[in-house]
Amino acid sequence: MTACNPSKKETVMLKQSDFPAPPVAEVIPDTFSNFGQTRIDNYYWLKDKNNPKVIDYLKAENAYTDTVMASTKALQQTIYDEIIGRIKEDDESYPSFSDGYYYYSRTEKGKQYRTYCRRKGTLDAPEEIIFDVNKMAEGKPAYIFRGYSISPDNSKAAYFYNETGSYAEFIMKVKDLASGKDVGFTVNGATSVAWANDNKTLFYGIVDNTLRSYRILRQVLDGSRADLVYEETDARFSTYVSGSKTKQYIFISSASSTTADERYIPADKPLEQFKVFLPRVQDVEYSVYPHKGKFFVRYKDKENLNGKIYETPLTSHEDRNTWKEFLAHDKNVRIEGIDILRDYVTIELRRNGLSEIIAKPASGIGEIKTIAFPEPVYSAGLNGNPEYDATTFRYSYTSLNRPGTLYEYNIATGEAVKLKEQEIPSGFNPDDYVVERLWATAPDGVKVPMAIVYKKGLKKDGTNPALIYSYGSYGSSSDVSFSASLYSLIDRGFVYALAQIRGGSDLGEQWYEEGKLLHKKNTFTDFIACSELLVNEKYTSTNKLAAMGGSAGGLLMGAVTNMRPDLYQTIVAQVPFIDVINTMLDDTLPLTTGEYEEWGNPYEEEYYNYMLSYSPYDNIKAQNYPNMLITGGINDSQVLFHEPTKYVAKLRALKTDDNLVLLHMNMDSGHGGATGRYDGIKDTAFEFAFILNRVGIEK
Repeated sequence: MTACNPSKKETVMLKQSDFPAPPVAEVIPDTFSNFGQTRIDNYYWLKDKNNPKVIDYLKAENAYTDTVMASTKALQQTIYDEIIGRIKEDDESYPSFSDGYYYYSRTEKGKQYRTYCRRKGTLDAPEEIIFDVNKMAEGKPAYIFRGYSISPDNSKAAYFYNETGSYAEFIMKVKDLASGKDVGFTVNGATSVAWANDNKTLFYGIVDNTLRSYRILRQVLDGSRADLVYEETDARFSTYVSGSKTKQYIFISSASSTTADERYIPADKPLEQFKVFLPRVQDVEYSVYPHKGKFFVRYKDKENLNGKIYETPLTSHEDRNTWKEFLAHDKNVRIEGIDILRDYVTIELRRNGLSEIIAKPASGIGEIKTIAFPEPVYSAGLNGNPEYDATTFRYSYTSLNRPGTLYEYNIATGEAVKLKEQEIPSGFNPDDYVVERLWATAPDGVKVPMAIVYKKGLKKDGTNPALIYSYGSYGSSSDVSFSASLYSLIDRGFVYALAQIRGGSDLGEQWYEEGKLLHKKNTFTDFIACSELLVNEKYTSTNKLAAMGGSAGGLLMGAVTNMRPDLYQTIVAQVPFIDVINTMLDDTLPLTTGEYEEWGNPYEEEYYNYMLSYSPYDNIKAQNYPNMLITGGINDSQVLFHEPTKYVAKLRALKTDDNLVLLHMNMDSGHGGATGRYDGIKDTAFEFAFILNRVGIEK
């Protein structure tokens, strides 16, 4: 028996029954039959946001969440203030030189959005403000500025924005940088843009009614109409347009998740017909990187999953006999990114889950320079150089306890110079924290890596709270990085873990292949194995373990919660893709058909049955569930708002416990939540306050 500590106040954690009853969604059964199986969806009606009853229900859910979370208001404010204290509010990106101008952006204290600027020729030249996004967003509850593309003569900028918070629907306009006025035409549903060298012809992509980028158009700035130059008729593929660094070419790329091809024309001849670089072959992906003397081609097929690089002549490249291997395939090393310079090809690689950067002479002859990183857990990213003739390139470096740092590497001398390090105004000492890399064993015997960070001196006695996070889909790796916000948990005694599970490409392309389609459940069992390791090694215990994931990572949260609800004390599922079967059967929804190569085609019985066996919404049952916070966005185009809404309604109807289930629906924005940086920090503080409250931490 442990003696009571009279100085320590016991925290009473409130349960669902301690609050007014939560909203109850009306049951209106809809019946669906596929392959002789019947599904009944009691909450299908919640998908219509034009139905006043749906909006009333969402408002009632938000009001209930506000009621339950009212006692955490002071804690939310404290966390918000802490995060702000770790951020340099007045900050400026390190300038990047391109075509005679230095480009940079800055943030200002109290302002939600960035200001984008440039200086001509020298950093002492007068500042030109290209876009002040704060002014553009004035009076708008949501605003996303997605970026801009400068014309070859530096006089105009094509730019993308929306006022919905959706990450799939953007408006494109063109701004004259001398007058500051918009000129030419406006495009709704624009996806990409490239300038011809005449400074007046633009090529751009547009979306169809499912938000798939399916057409490339050509239009002159003062022209009355656009001409269709390419249409992608295969619903699995999306198509985009871009210009080459060398300014020689304009490329149209089309890609599904397994197959890709490219077309091109000279940028000096915008009226030419686009020419196929290499015909499309199923399960072959390639990308073309022009050099002024040749093409470099990043190539991937079933025999070369991690990719290889070829060089080809500027002419006759259709003949594969003219291709020469530049970088061989390595089954242990994945090619992550490429940047072409006049004398070098710089390449980002991934080996054993960690990044490497090399610079290889473009001639193929000579010494290969390698940038080595000493720490056991880190992320490094190739930033390249926009100038083709450059002999330097930039790269970024970060780890769980190392703020992001930008370096410039001189290829000739092999020297790296630190340009900028993320400042933590409230102070931060990396040596106060311990970073480890652990390997969990999945049920099939595969070793799964996980990075963790915690405060030095922490005892591994099972009493510490912990948060484990991952994504695990689309080949997107769960890379470690420094997070100013996470230290509000870590400094309160949390262990933070990042699981690098299958479905991402953390350990190469095969890692992705083993976590998709009919292997998708590996993603979930990998995450469970990592969670169990934290408990078994006494970093935490099941009554102190929280898990978090968003979008496809929200699918992960729903799946592991159904499979092992006993393992987690709290779950935060952000904009979760949770209603897999209904969504994948509806090809009118955004992204659905293009996702068949990720999840499978539900019109084929084998895939239908497999998806149905793990779809979180379809597998909710009468059992105890952890405390759960589910978020959504009313204007979400990637995961429509009804998925988290239905999920909460069904969970409440079936669960057998007294734990909290809350829905936090953003009624102004979409997939990324609040669009302003301060509003985004408020969302983070809200989620962290929920996690802390559930383990009894009130301050």
